[in-house]
Amino acid sequence: MSIPISWYLLVAIILFGIGILAILTRRNVIVLFMGIELMLNGCNLTFLAFSRSFGNSVGHVSAFLVIAIAAAEAAIGLAITLAVFRHKGSVDVNEVRSLRG
Repeated sequence: MSIPISWYLLVAIILFGIGILAILTRRNVIVLFMGIELMLNGCNLTFLAFSRSFGNSVGHVSAFLVIAIAAAEAAIGLAITLAVFRHKGSVDVNEVRSLRG
């Protein structure tokens, strides 16, 4: 018995929605990055579900590229977050509106 594609898409929508909710409601930079990662994982699940449905590997390649971009985003974002925390002493988005001293 095969799982229908609609279930995969429902889980992807839930992941994407939780990511959007985290971005819109929280002001901590780490939580914002986690929300972005959830949104990217929802997109990956959509790519892989359609790839399985159509029987080709284009979705796998797309998901691999999204994973690579997410890893780079996490590394650069964490480095920027650490630099801002050392300079300002906080990772709250409301307190760190500009990068000026």
